[in-house]
Amino acid sequence: MIGFLVLLFPVLLLIFMLVMERIEEPLTRVALERDVEDFLENANPEEFGALVREGPETALSRFRSRLRLNRPGRRNRGQ
Repeated sequence: MIGFLVLLFPVLLLIFMLVMERIEEPLTRVALERDVEDFLENANPEEFGALVREGPETALSRFRSRLRLNRPGRRNRGQ
C-alpha cells in the first residue's frame, strides 16, 4: 500500500501542476494587458523612449519602479 502511494504521489503532483498552469495562464495574460494599458496612459517620454530603444520588458520595469517610488504614504529617498 505504501509503495502504491509512493508511485501515485508524483503523478498526482504532476496533474495538479498542469491544472494550476492552465488556471494561471489567463490570469497572467489579463495582468499583462492591464500593465500595458496603464503604461500607455501614464508613461512619461523617457519611458516611451525606453520602449522604443530597449523593448517592452525594460520599459515596463522602469514604469513599475517609478510607480513604486511615487506611491502615496511613502517617502521619496531624495527628500
